[in-house]
Amino acid sequence: MQIKWSRLLPARQRIIPFWAIAGLAVAVPWLIAGQGIDFLGAAEGPASACTVQSIYDGDTMRAVCDGEQIKIRLNCIDTPEMGQRPWGTESRDYLRRITPERFSLERLDKDRYGRIIGNVFDGDINLNLEMVAAGQAAVYVKYCTAREFYDAERAARRQGLGIWEKEGLQQRPWEWRSARR
Repeated sequence: MQIKWSRLLPARQRIIPFWAIAGLAVAVPWLIAGQGIDFLGAAEGPASACTVQSIYDGDTMRAVCDGEQIKIRLNCIDTPEMGQRPWGTESRDYLRRITPERFSLERLDKDRYGRIIGNVFDGDINLNLEMVAAGQAAVYVKYCTAREFYDAERAARRQGLGIWEKEGLQQRPWEWRSARR
């Protein structure tokens, strides 16, 4: 059985529900945003006080930010896995050396594992970018559009730093993970 709209509401009365629904579609997100509710589940902007708890590998760490324990995945980079010896260990140890106990975090998003994707800063220094510049990380092409990361990787490659010292899957950790599945 098919119901005809013309029988339920005449044409001039159908415009009222249309504009009511359209108004709600515009107003509800605006009102919710004003209440500080985030649709993506990740806050934006820097966290004021982050303290390192642990650094598992070259692109993942646990921290306490504003009293909340979080897991952070460094934006734009991919580092060798711990099983990719010696590069995974070297990358992790380098991140441990350059990360101060207290740092600031620019939150960008959440990944499918619930980790905060972000940029870690020591003052004005972007540690994500430092990892690439030191040859301890590759630019994660799938998730990075920032030109400065590509420039830093190109320079590290030219100098043969870290993972660029010799050819191998340590330069493309995403391919190494894929081959192990």
